Amino acid sequence: MKEALLYIRLEDLLVHCQLCAHNCKIQEGKFGFCGVRQNIKGVLYTHNYGKLAAVNTDPVEKKPLYHFFPGTLVFSIASAGCNFRCGFCQNWQISQLNFIKEHPGDNFSADEVVRLAKQNNCKSIAYTYTEPTIFFELAYETARIAKEKGIKNVFVSNGFNTPEATRLIAPYLDGNNIDLKGDDNFYKKVCGGRLQPVLDTIRLMKELGVWVEVTTLIIPTYNDSEEFLRWTAEFIKSVDPAMPWHVTQFYPTYKLTDQPRTPVKALRRAREIGHEVGLKYVYEGNVPGEGGENTYCPSCGELLIERYGFSIVGLKMEGSKCSKCGHQLEGVGMP
Repeated sequence: MKEALLYIRLEDLLVHCQLCAHNCKIQEGKFGFCGVRQNIKGVLYTHNYGKLAAVNTDPVEKKPLYHFFPGTLVFSIASAGCNFRCGFCQNWQISQLNFIKEHPGDNFSADEVVRLAKQNNCKSIAYTYTEPTIFFELAYETARIAKEKGIKNVFVSNGFNTPEATRLIAPYLDGNNIDLKGDDNFYKKVCGGRLQPVLDTIRLMKELGVWVEVTTLIIPTYNDSEEFLRWTAEFIKSVDPAMPWHVTQFYPTYKLTDQPRTPVKALRRAREIGHEVGLKYVYEGNVPGEGGENTYCPSCGELLIERYGFSIVGLKMEGSKCSKCGHQLEGVGMP
């Protein structure tokens, strides 16, 4: 165990966790909603510090991040647990288990994570698969060391954290893919959360200089209405029209097996809506070979980055500019 960051001690051994937007007030001996942070005699401890349930080397496009050093490798780590209860979670085996009963994961230090990232020629470290704020203490320590070593840091997050957590990690964070899952009713019924903190995180991350991309997993009958998709595109545009939006195909998993895969035509329509609203970059995810993964120049329409799955198979750029009209592509470390 390690003493947690971002909490306040209250009277009668009560603690107020300020890590995520649940803002749990935890009685002595009890756990927060996440199931990994426990109040022990008025001190908040995290049980999953240094316990990594997943360690992999991935293409950065898998996160998905398409405008953040495209074509590079990212060292991906995750600890067990989550502050959401999404019935459609693709990594439910590690996000939704009972951490205290099962104690999953192997011991890793922050220094070791950075060493392995360098050893595997990774441009960046991704705190991913589960919600990174749940293993915030290790992520924060690792990100600080990685930055000193010239390695970038990215979160793949549900965005349901407090402004205090965002401001603490932002100086060491270079990129963040944040889910914007549905409307407020969707968050309450399907995820066990709320919409507004996610919107606030997207805006604040952008204001603090972190490169942000947004992902919406489109689930038939749940969040595929034209009204919601147009609203989402309008929100992203209000933050930054160059913020990439990934509209991704759902497939039945975990507790949500009563719906079919998202039709490709639904993803196409979502992408059209994004462009109609004025977003520069909209991508279709989980449907390799359909063309929706490619980057086109928002000025002249030229195909600039051709992808298949998580691989780049063609480039038509001059540095980070369109080879046809000279438009400067927005992003970090663009080829």
